[in-house]
Amino acid sequence: MSGKTLAEKLLSEKSGTDARAGDYVEADVDVAMAHDITGPLAFQTFDEVTGDDGELFAPDRTVFTIDHHAPADGVQAANNHNAVREFAAKHGAHQFDVGDGICHAVLVEEGFVGPGDLVIGADSHSTTYGGIGAFGTGVGSTDLGTALATGELWFRVPKTLRFEVDGELQDGVYAKDLILRFIGDVGFDGCTYMAAEYAGSAVESLPIHERLVLSNMAIEMGGKAGLVAPDERTESYLERQTGNEIDLGDAFVSDDDADYEAVHTYDAAALAPQVSKPSNPENAVDVTEVAGTEVDQLFVGTCTNGRYEDIKIVADILAGETIAPNVRMVVVPASKSVYQHMLGTGVFQTLTDAGAVIQSAGCGPCAGYHQGVLGDGDVCLATANRNFPGREGSMESSVYLSSPATVGASALYGEITDPREVETNRYDDTVFAEVLP
Repeated sequence: MSGKTLAEKLLSEKSGTDARAGDYVEADVDVAMAHDITGPLAFQTFDEVTGDDGELFAPDRTVFTIDHHAPADGVQAANNHNAVREFAAKHGAHQFDVGDGICHAVLVEEGFVGPGDLVIGADSHSTTYGGIGAFGTGVGSTDLGTALATGELWFRVPKTLRFEVDGELQDGVYAKDLILRFIGDVGFDGCTYMAAEYAGSAVESLPIHERLVLSNMAIEMGGKAGLVAPDERTESYLERQTGNEIDLGDAFVSDDDADYEAVHTYDAAALAPQVSKPSNPENAVDVTEVAGTEVDQLFVGTCTNGRYEDIKIVADILAGETIAPNVRMVVVPASKSVYQHMLGTGVFQTLTDAGAVIQSAGCGPCAGYHQGVLGDGDVCLATANRNFPGREGSMESSVYLSSPATVGASALYGEITDPREVETNRYDDTVFAEVLP
């Protein structure tokens, strides 16, 4: 019998079975998460399952965030926020409030997730946690509500698509460009209910914040999970983030003879910066094909590219410069920690001097809720993960997706610009961990 993929090994461990792609397993959940949109319905299901005296399966490993409609943009949002606060307080769960940050950033920064964990979240981008070697996946509110009570959930073990990138990425090319290329190659549904496994020397050289980008957008090609094998870089990153000693021990790696649905290989040096044209992430093209497209708004943030390192790339490009006339830039850090780090290192000042508007941490503009929605005819270049019609506001607006470097370069000229035309930086895992001055 052939060896196993990362997904098969992780679900074998969590189910106590010899799990293979296509099998159905009942697996133990390590961490469960919901936010202000998905939480209230999950709470209703939990109460129906357990009754008035129900208890969470593991309060210390249950996390709720208020991040989507945050700050509240209406009465219903405010009521949802209160429902999250009340449920978390009643059951002793961890709860992060307005401005604390986006769920996927907070869970990693605060050390709730580790390699080998099975993490379920009532949010589709819960695949993010695969960047540190966890099996992270999104589930519906009803499934989450049940799992909050039982600590278990059933899964069909996914097949795996493997993406191997070897060599060295050229300047101006980042993980965001890789994942847009992958999605463009296999299509928006090309990995449906499969795991995406990312490997090769170029992936191994990526800092953790970039690996998280790959895993985050696995769902944009239908992926059930997006996995990068944990290694010494993962270990040192988590130790810095959490202050705890991390021992990967027998961390899961895929077997050399694992059975994959398909293997896609790439030469890192041959890859150009990518832009996904409206209105689907799969519409990925080399930046040169859309260079010169005029934009009205630039958006830097989201659970995909709202980390400090992402925002610093933009700030370094704009240092001493001013955003092009008639163009606005909205920056939304992924967490309060990122926001504070921006303040302490001068990144905040650099961006506001250039003309950017910086919001409190949250999801706001990404799904067109508030804090910078688009009007009819507006064209936006965003570091977001989705660009469906109406995703960031008006159904008559247009959203292009790119890396932070491409957004930063485009801000100088008011049109989509190849980041290789300006000086860009690539940061390792220590940037966010710098001691504030």
